[in-house]
Amino acid sequence: MRIDLYNMAGEVVGKAELLDEVFGVVPNEGLIHQAVVRQLANARAGTASTKTRANVSGGGKKPWRQKGTGRARQGSIRAPHWRGGGVVFGPHPRSYAQAMPKKMRREALRGALSAALAAGRIRLLERLEFAEPKTREAARLFGSLAVDGSALIVTPQADLAVVRSARNIPGTRILPADMLNVVDVLKHHYLVMPVPAARRIEQTLGPGQGG
Repeated sequence: MRIDLYNMAGEVVGKAELLDEVFGVVPNEGLIHQAVVRQLANARAGTASTKTRANVSGGGKKPWRQKGTGRARQGSIRAPHWRGGGVVFGPHPRSYAQAMPKKMRREALRGALSAALAAGRIRLLERLEFAEPKTREAARLFGSLAVDGSALIVTPQADLAVVRSARNIPGTRILPADMLNVVDVLKHHYLVMPVPAARRIEQTLGPGQGG
């Protein structure tokens, strides 16, 4: 795959080659959907909890005797139909985690990247460096690249200068290449990355990397 290569001024300075096996595959929509559902499920805390009648305090004796009061018989004021009573079939802490083989996860990510490239959503830079960590520098770069929506900036590794420059721009997220994931690729309108980040992605997802 060939893609326009930009400099920091937003000018096209040539073409760059990207691996077809990573950026040129036919997306499997079902697989991508499964990967998205898995990632969102794994992010759920699963900490919602309610108390059953065995856990709430009080209700150790009958509120009144069984017969002769004219009222319905009751065994405890903490039964589910009483105010302050236990909850029937309520939520309890649980794990929502879903398993998905690494080979399938990688194929889903390759499909998401390929779809982004085919849609013209990837901006590949010669380099991504800021003279000083200023938001206006990142905003100027986005303007020159015609990035007018949410953006995912992918760096070769953790880059504090890039984070400080772009983190205050609404809709922008910064991730090192090794933390790239399907959900972030799909939810952002643009992917902005320097060549070293693209090479790191190819190294991770390319042939010979377990699928």
